[in-house]
Amino acid sequence: MKKIVIVGCGFAGVTAVKKLSPFRAYVDVTLVDRKKTFDFLPELPDCLGRGIKPEYLTYSIEDMVKKPKFRFLNDEVISMDMQKQRVITRNGSLDYDYAIIASGSETNFYGSDNLRRAACKLDDVSDTEEVMSKLKEKEYATYIVAGGGYTGIEVASNVRIFLEKRKRPAKVIIIERSPAILGALPEWMVKYIRSNLERLKVEVLTNSQIERIEGSKVYVSGEKVFDDTLVIWTAGVKTPDFTQSLNVKKNSQGRIEVDEYLRINNNCYVVGDAAYVRQKSVFLRMAVQFAISQADNAVKNIIRDINGKKLLAYRTIDLGYIIPMANNRSCGNTLGVNVSGYLATLLHFLMCFYRSYNLRKGFGIVKGFLANGG
Repeated sequence: MKKIVIVGCGFAGVTAVKKLSPFRAYVDVTLVDRKKTFDFLPELPDCLGRGIKPEYLTYSIEDMVKKPKFRFLNDEVISMDMQKQRVITRNGSLDYDYAIIASGSETNFYGSDNLRRAACKLDDVSDTEEVMSKLKEKEYATYIVAGGGYTGIEVASNVRIFLEKRKRPAKVIIIERSPAILGALPEWMVKYIRSNLERLKVEVLTNSQIERIEGSKVYVSGEKVFDDTLVIWTAGVKTPDFTQSLNVKKNSQGRIEVDEYLRINNNCYVVGDAAYVRQKSVFLRMAVQFAISQADNAVKNIIRDINGKKLLAYRTIDLGYIIPMANNRSCGNTLGVNVSGYLATLLHFLMCFYRSYNLRKGFGIVKGFLANGG
């Protein structure tokens, strides 16, 4: 029996479990995660504005590994010894023949303890429930979303829809430190999103950053001060601390550079957000579709290696992306075709339904979409 340790239970980790299940007769699999649940991250912002129930977005990891009779260790990985082939957790260690690092990413506060303590984040369902609670309990004068990337845009639109439903005339502001929001996207898409933000009365401040937060007072560069403010932080992500400490080549976010087979050595694979994967002349962005396909490729290669077969180089097709906005004026590109408006929103929710891991909860996502402006 070959011992396989999977670190992390996001989309990549869950896919690795599913793909290893048919081989349970000759692999001994342990899945390690500091959380007890797999949370469906793409839908978290929709809990705020569309009212999708958080319970539809969370799944028990213990239940996921029960059928193939794999083990789940609810513990935090703090380091790895590559030479001894050992994963070190906060409460012990695990030896492995093969490891799959699928530890995902988390909110990056760039070393600021002040921002970490004072701002809300959306890393999992519990974070989303905390934000929902704050939105419902108190009427703030200003809601600031830090970060003008995909998630920030989506969160800001959902906050505005939440406020509109309750007829609250508060300000919603996106703070972006770069000269423009969504700088890497095509010009037509940025213009479309900018226009929709204006329609939603969401203000955008570029070349700006939050300097500090004192209670409900927020200090922004350029001597701007906002009183009675709730801050939701979406201004970047990084890989977990243990991956940052590994003595391997990484990018600025801590994503680990891998070879064409998704390895950092002969028996350790890195997949999903934790992996920095070159495809032709570019590195792939963080995306659910790549996390799933990389985990699938890694499992195939582990099984092939066990059986003495040649490994398969990782190759994938970019299916595209959607920037969902809560008033259904979404936009994106699917299989090379530009899409916008309701169609883009519908494609986003259909893909979420397709990728849900429980039919009842998948229908719950769709029900929430239809009941709240779908």
